[in-house]
Order: sequence, then structure tokens, then C-alpha cells
Amino acid sequence: MTPGSGFNSCLYVVATPIGNLGDMVPRAVEVLQSVDVIAAEDTRHSKRLMQHFNISTPLVAYHDHTGANIIDALVEKLSNGQSIALISDAGTPLISDPGYRLVDAALSADIQVVPVPGASAAIAALSAAGLPSDRFVFEGFLNAKQQARCKQLEALKGETATLIFYEAPHRVLACLRDMSEVLGDDRQVVMARELTKTFETIKRAPVAELADWVEADHNQQKGECVLLVHGADKTDGSDSEGHRVFDILVAELPLKQAAALAAKITGVKKNQLYQYGLDQQKD
Repeated sequence: MTPGSGFNSCLYVVATPIGNLGDMVPRAVEVLQSVDVIAAEDTRHSKRLMQHFNISTPLVAYHDHTGANIIDALVEKLSNGQSIALISDAGTPLISDPGYRLVDAALSADIQVVPVPGASAAIAALSAAGLPSDRFVFEGFLNAKQQARCKQLEALKGETATLIFYEAPHRVLACLRDMSEVLGDDRQVVMARELTKTFETIKRAPVAELADWVEADHNQQKGECVLLVHGADKTDGSDSEGHRVFDILVAELPLKQAAALAAKITGVKKNQLYQYGLDQQKD
């Protein structure tokens, strides 16, 4: 069967709007109307979407805390020739939303999994951020606790690709302050808030300035947020890739030679790697 040509014994992973219902693609409506069951993150939330598009397909709950027995029951339905659509509350399932375990179980049972693409907050934000998009890293939600969050940011400090995070509204200011502390006040950050909704806001600024702006306007601390961070300068001495390569080479070569070779491989300045090596020796 050609993917998407029929509705028998398939698990469809269906994207739904992240706000504006006009972003619902016609194919998604067709699939949701035609499958036997819809596995929804929150059936109460999804009922409003179903009513809007006149979809009467039965809903069953599937979320992060779904037990193995529910997954087994859904896979059994698929194995018996039924079709199921998987949806989250908004956007593309599995992108910081439930779904991985069900998709994994379906594939393990040799059941076809068919994506029905549509809205994704991360990609929508990236398209309007004005940050480099040839390489990006999606990190989902940072840890809710400050110490763990800062540790995560420290590990990502030298990443040269654009970083994408989701953040809850009540933590967005604290998160921006931590980014300023760990990544530096001048790192460019974009906050995309309430995408496709009435109060959509996309603001780009150095992170310290952005944090001040959010603190001054409490309205900016409402609604779901996407935070996008400009990658580290490839010639920055904090570049983790440069350090990683240097650490490997210096185990076999003199410090000066290791710094020179690591600089050629990674593009990090030789003198910065040499100083890094000296600092490591002091430690």
C-alpha cells in the first residue's frame, strides 16, 4: 500500500494546529474522519477540534503516563486491521509531546506508520527568527530547576548550531536570566510566544536585553514560548568541539602541536586552544 493511500492497519501520526484552526491541513481532516480510532493526548481538549471539523471518530486517551496495557490494546487493534490516528494537544506528535512508545511498538509489530505533516511550533519559530537555519538543535524543555538548567546550558554553550527550546510561561524569565548568565549577555535570542494566536509575539534581542523586556511587560510571561538561541561563534575559545579534539590530541602530542592540529581541524584559534591547554595543566 502506498503511504497515505488507504486507512487499513496504519498508524497515522497527525499534526494539528498550534493555535489558528485555519492551519489544519485537508489531509489531516480526511485521515481523522476516516480512521477507526483517534489516540489523543487529552480527549477533552481534542473534542473541540473534532467538533469544529465535524469529526465523529471515537477518541481514546494516549499520553505520557499511558500504561503498557493501553499501548498493547492499540497495537492489537492495528494488528487486527484497524487504523489509528495519533494526535497531541497541538502541533506535531512526538516533538516534546507523547507518542514515541506507541510508534515504537507499532513499528516493532511491523505495522506501517504514516506521517501527516502540519504545524510545529519549533519549525514555525525558526522560520521567522532570522537566525541561521542550516543547522539547528532541538532541545525541548530545559530542566525546571535552576541548577540543573544552568548545567544543561553550560553543556550547550559551545554548540555552533541554532538552539531551540520550549519553555513554560511561568519559567521563561528565569530561563532567560540563566541564559544571560551562562551564555553571555550579548548572545542573540529570539522569543516566539503564542504562535499563530491573537497575541503572537516574536522578539529578537541580546538575551540580557530580552530578559529585561520580558520582566518589564508581564504579558510576555503568558502563553507557550519557543526560545531560539544563536549558536556559538565557531572561533570562540569556548567551542566544545575544539576542546574535545584538543583533549584527544594532547594525550599523544605536545601541547603546542596538539593546539595547532586542533585549530586546523575545528577552526578554533590556535592561541585560544593553547591557553585552554595551559589552564587544564594548572587544574
